[in-house]
Amino acid sequence: MKLWGGRFNKDTNELMKRFNNSFYVDKRLYKQDIRGSIAHVKMLGRVNILRKDEVDKIINGLEEIMMEIEDGRLKLEGDFEDIHSFVESKLLERIGDVAKKLHTSRSRNDQVAVDMKMFVKDEISAVISKIDVLIECLKKKGKENEYLMPGFTHLQPAQVITFRYHLMAYVEMLKRDKKRLLNALSLLDESPLGSCALAGTTNDIDRDFTSNELGFRCPTKNYLDSVSDRDYLIEILSAFSIIMMHLSRLSEEIIIWCTPQFRFVTLSDEYSTGSSLMPQKKNPDSLELIRGKTGRVYGSLINILTILKALPLAYNKDMQEDKECFFDSLDTVNICIEVMIGVVETMKVNKEEMLKSIDKGYINATEVTDYLVKKGVPFRDAHEIVGRIVLYCEEKGRAIEKLDLDELKSFSEKIEEDLYEYIDYSNILKKGNKKYILMEVE
Repeated sequence: MKLWGGRFNKDTNELMKRFNNSFYVDKRLYKQDIRGSIAHVKMLGRVNILRKDEVDKIINGLEEIMMEIEDGRLKLEGDFEDIHSFVESKLLERIGDVAKKLHTSRSRNDQVAVDMKMFVKDEISAVISKIDVLIECLKKKGKENEYLMPGFTHLQPAQVITFRYHLMAYVEMLKRDKKRLLNALSLLDESPLGSCALAGTTNDIDRDFTSNELGFRCPTKNYLDSVSDRDYLIEILSAFSIIMMHLSRLSEEIIIWCTPQFRFVTLSDEYSTGSSLMPQKKNPDSLELIRGKTGRVYGSLINILTILKALPLAYNKDMQEDKECFFDSLDTVNICIEVMIGVVETMKVNKEEMLKSIDKGYINATEVTDYLVKKGVPFRDAHEIVGRIVLYCEEKGRAIEKLDLDELKSFSEKIEEDLYEYIDYSNILKKGNKKYILMEVE
């Protein structure tokens, strides 16, 4: 069944039918489409456009369709233009011509707009819940493994931190990701239903009722904007891209950590794969796939920005292309978060390997500089002195704390016996504002 056609003399070309069809994509919106239709028909009864018996018949038919889809008796398949024509066609089969009254004072333009907004509200709440699980997973793994490790800049050993503190950096990133999604949900929380094609309707409908019935904060203000707005999808795809960037960075670090050169962590067999040729290989494919799929989500963001960049108001068929890229990104983000949760939960942290790594790279050199500054040496001079100490250590193949006092004094008379305690790795994190590295900061 078509939802249009009265002014056409010829049937649509078969190629055009396939080209125009979006049912294979937007059938995913069936719940929201039916919920939106139920709210709409209730409103039509409330304002006396439909009789009570008509309203009851249509609602019962829609609820029956929903139930049959949910329990598998009704398959989302067939030669339908979109989910809207599928639902209306199935309703017509069940209740007869009264089904034709459902679409009064509504267009597919505002119908799909409200469907998509409801879908996003439902699905983003689930993504946020997954982010919460990953946050707690990182916190737990860090708390169970609060071992000293080197922190890096430029992938070079820089200063001592703890494994827990490193993971907590990703907790902060994910908390920002969550805020971005919550902000996007707040901005989109306006119902476009009742905007019709672009300019409302001459019927006295009640948009406040349908807005409240569907759980929106309020109706949208401008009909033209309502049916052509996809800002919220851009904003969420942007947030998804940032989430994926964070997951990709964490993936890269764990990939590095589980190499034989680092051995900071050992991945579980559950989230690793092998080689068809090299029997010794244990590959971090779970993390490499997260890293790779990040580009896929970036592509969706660029896709939708490009679709919308030159569209005049109001609705244009180009907008049909918004769903495929959004659904794909949603699915990608969901599975990547779930896989990362599994990776973090099951990976083993190797305390001894991290402790051994601390002795490489002179990562207490900055603390020697701080020590000299406390002794009255200007910072730039202290920096120069410690740089020469490091050069000397490289020549001798020794750590700074392994030099004897006479050797250290040859670089500065300000250095005393208390330096050894000051630059001991177990003491460094107890000094100054470094103590926050060891504190529970939420």
